[in-house]
Amino acid sequence: MDLIHLRSLLAVADHKAITQASRALGLTQPALTRRLQQLEEEMGARLLERSKKGAALTEAGRLVASEARLLVERYERLRQLVRAQESLETGIVRLGGGATAVSFLLPQTIAEFTRLHPGVRFEVREEGSRDVEADVLRERLELGIVTLPTHSREFDVRPLRRDRIVLIASPEHPLAKRRRVDVRELSGLGLVGFDSESAIRKLIDGALREAGVEMRVQMELRSIAAILEMVAHTPMLAFVSRLGVDGRDVGVREIEVRGVSIHRRLAVINKLGRPLSPAARAFTEILR
Repeated sequence: MDLIHLRSLLAVADHKAITQASRALGLTQPALTRRLQQLEEEMGARLLERSKKGAALTEAGRLVASEARLLVERYERLRQLVRAQESLETGIVRLGGGATAVSFLLPQTIAEFTRLHPGVRFEVREEGSRDVEADVLRERLELGIVTLPTHSREFDVRPLRRDRIVLIASPEHPLAKRRRVDVRELSGLGLVGFDSESAIRKLIDGALREAGVEMRVQMELRSIAAILEMVAHTPMLAFVSRLGVDGRDVGVREIEVRGVSIHRRLAVINKLGRPLSPAARAFTEILR
């Protein structure tokens, strides 16, 4: 049984005659008759009574026609939903990223995308790169913005941008009054750090260790907004993404550091072999 056969029965039920039904469907009478016979064979029951006055549904025919209308309506609704999704009239983008991405990369891009496609919804999760990777693999998220390299080869990776990590301090901090400092001057100074398991924290720790510098991590915060506030009101320093301070009045100053250069590469990932939804695919293009 298929929808063609069901539509044929419904046409006869509506027009109450094979001749009119065949015209409405654009078929010859023998072709429509053959379809109806095939449906009756599959149902194992006679569905129509034919007479000189036309064609009438049997009791079994009325039962099949009643259910057929529901099936055809649901199929048409399904076609409409798929078309709306393909044309970006509807859809959901499920993505995750770290504090920097969620705070400074995504808002403007989502706003731009929403202006173009107001029917598409976003579900955004803020978490560390490794947690984002895990959720993409489990298909809880379709897209993730992470710090490279990834910990798995099961991703389709699209480079996004290079992000510079800079040192910041409050305007009253002694180091903030100088144009630049040597990295060795940071030894022993208090630092507000990201969570110890985060990719950006490990990157910063590794760069300082390579430069022979050990700072005193006095606080570990997950939110970049919280780090900026803490640095602005205490004598502690922090290394953060330049995206968080560039062109923004956040109450801190960037300090140039000689002897160390910290950068990271951000990328958009999705699970390898899993086709992106139309909405996620279009959003990835705008994000890049």
